[in-house]
Amino acid sequence: MALELLRPGEVVSLSAGAADHLLRSGSGDAALLYLWLLRHGEDASPDRARRAFGWDGVRLDAALALLASLGLARQGPPPEPAMPPEPVSPPEYTAADLNRELEDAASPFPGLVAEVQRRLGKILSNADLRSLYTLYDYLALPAEVICLLVSWCVEEFERKYGPGRRPRMSQIQKEAFVWRRQGVDTPEAAEQHLKRLALLRTREGEILRLLDQKPRPLVKQERQWIAAWTDMGFGDDAIRLAYEKTIVKKQSMDWKYMNGILCLWHKKNLHTLAEIEAGDKPGRSRPASGRPEAPGQAEQRVREDMQRMREFMRRQKEGE
Repeated sequence: MALELLRPGEVVSLSAGAADHLLRSGSGDAALLYLWLLRHGEDASPDRARRAFGWDGVRLDAALALLASLGLARQGPPPEPAMPPEPVSPPEYTAADLNRELEDAASPFPGLVAEVQRRLGKILSNADLRSLYTLYDYLALPAEVICLLVSWCVEEFERKYGPGRRPRMSQIQKEAFVWRRQGVDTPEAAEQHLKRLALLRTREGEILRLLDQKPRPLVKQERQWIAAWTDMGFGDDAIRLAYEKTIVKKQSMDWKYMNGILCLWHKKNLHTLAEIEAGDKPGRSRPASGRPEAPGQAEQRVREDMQRMREFMRRQKEGE
């Protein structure tokens, strides 16, 4: 069946190289965002694209990070947020403002207060109530989103500081500003956001073990790198190989150097050990005899390379 292209007079130019990168990435989000930005010109804001597609901030950030890793975009300063970031001050709510809302039988705020008190295990002070009302009124977050936010903050606080520890409302308010800037402002967006946060939290611990590091809180840049590697689709074996190559080259862990290795592999669409062995070093993809390798030989050589690297690191630790 012949395909008739509609609106042929309105042309958006896309280079063959860019198209190849997008096709190899397999990411519909990245392709859609790239086309939208091309269509609307350099002045187009990624945040406008997020609103046009109905995405949350997490989904937009993942698409932008992938475009940057493919060399199709350059991530500069973040766009202007839809809501004013801290330290821009919200309104100074008075006791009268709070009482009026608490006494309104049609308002969900009284029920929200009771639920937040239950989750925090305490009666909210006047300052706490003002912080909670800031989330509800100034940030305009639905009560369901606020409850999910509070629960997440409680879980994170206990994970970092021990069972029974609870965050302050001021800390919850700070995280609420982050959620709002990322477009996590509906129950559906919050649910997806929390699923991703839980995945990344698990992945952070797994990757620390792969990097021979003890469990510890990660700094912001480390968390961003791990999130990017997860979005790129690298498994444990590939990440471990990148780490060992980093150690051999730098003699110590260098997050930036390791990120460069993984980004280079990603640009080449290499994500498994077999793909990396076949594509990262073309000269070694065939044995000296010129005959194609038997199935499994490439994987075996990768394992041997990894073993040699491990032996090198062992000797370094023993001072040989």
